[in-house]
Amino acid sequence: MADITAADIRKLRELTGAGMSDVKKALVDNDGDFEKAKSWLREKGKAQVAKRATRSAANGLVESYLHRTDPQLPPTLGVLVELRCETDFVAKTEDFKQLARDLAQHIAAADPLYVTADQIPNEVLEAERRIYEAAAREEGKPEQAIAKIVDGRVNGYIKISVLLDQPWVKDGKVTIRALLDQAGASLGEKIEVGRFSRFNIKQV
Repeated sequence: MADITAADIRKLRELTGAGMSDVKKALVDNDGDFEKAKSWLREKGKAQVAKRATRSAANGLVESYLHRTDPQLPPTLGVLVELRCETDFVAKTEDFKQLARDLAQHIAAADPLYVTADQIPNEVLEAERRIYEAAAREEGKPEQAIAKIVDGRVNGYIKISVLLDQPWVKDGKVTIRALLDQAGASLGEKIEVGRFSRFNIKQV
């Protein structure tokens, strides 16, 4: 069995944000191997995602991002995003800070309108449905297929407009929701986006 020291436990806790007892067990079960211990904690965290859903994410940070189209010009696009977690300990970790930076840059590039689908006003969805239904009829789609076509296009609108349903700009195979779940599994806490604002001079 590897000789696991308090310094080892502290280092892994700083890297992952996981609880002290979980970190110690991860190191013991993996014979002191840091990479295996990190993977163990990540897998353990995935199994606890549902349990964390009801917890309160009362800590976190606000991250900003400013985009310049030219290094010689002032920024014309900016983002503020509120990323929440359960403890200030996790909020101070580099992994959490990097996640916030990634989200701010994603929002700048992908231009979401809402954090979650339930934030979309009903009147907005109904207006989209009317537009898609009219378009389907103009395209000559069979009457019996129109409802299904409209549902598909509404779902497409949601994926474009809702932050959590968007594919991450750095990896199109991963949605932002999955990215947050992965972070929560790794850090051992509930991670969620509280709100965001996106400012673009060219859209004013």
